[in-house]
Amino acid sequence: MTYAEYFELNRYKPKWFIGDRVEGKWNGIPFVGSVGNDNLVSELEGPKVSVLVDLPILHKGKIHSIIFLKPKELKARK
Repeated sequence: MTYAEYFELNRYKPKWFIGDRVEGKWNGIPFVGSVGNDNLVSELEGPKVSVLVDLPILHKGKIHSIIFLKPKELKARK
């Protein structure tokens, strides 16, 4: 079995791809943005998606322009 075959059978396959338009809520704050990356860094935490939000989000005194969420917390923007 080659490495390519192993990874095709056994590794995480992304649901979201770069540039996909998404929306949802992050810490109770609604947002709209574009997907930056959907990957699995840790088996313990599971997959995470980075989203570049259209408008910066102020949360707990900090401004966020990139947020990280689970794939199931996002929905496609129409």
